Amino acid sequence: MDGGAVRATIGPMPKAPAFPGCEPFAEGRAAQVLHVGPYAAETPTIARLHAAIEAAGLTARGRHHEIYVGDPRRSAPDRLLTILRQPVG
Repeated sequence: MDGGAVRATIGPMPKAPAFPGCEPFAEGRAAQVLHVGPYAAETPTIARLHAAIEAAGLTARGRHHEIYVGDPRRSAPDRLLTILRQPVG
């Protein structure tokens, strides 16, 4: 099937955003840790990150965010890499 037939069937494709799912933001100082393993097992790593923040005399502010380093479609769950970052003050 050629591309023209597909376009005629489904109609025009909507314009995709330049960077889907990405938005810039300024967080200031942050503490971070690399979590290795399934996403569902991040909770203890986040707890250790918060304990390290407190031990350093800092305060967590706002919500943490996650940076996914690998592709979960190509990696085993126990080898997934996630940077967990918590803004601090």
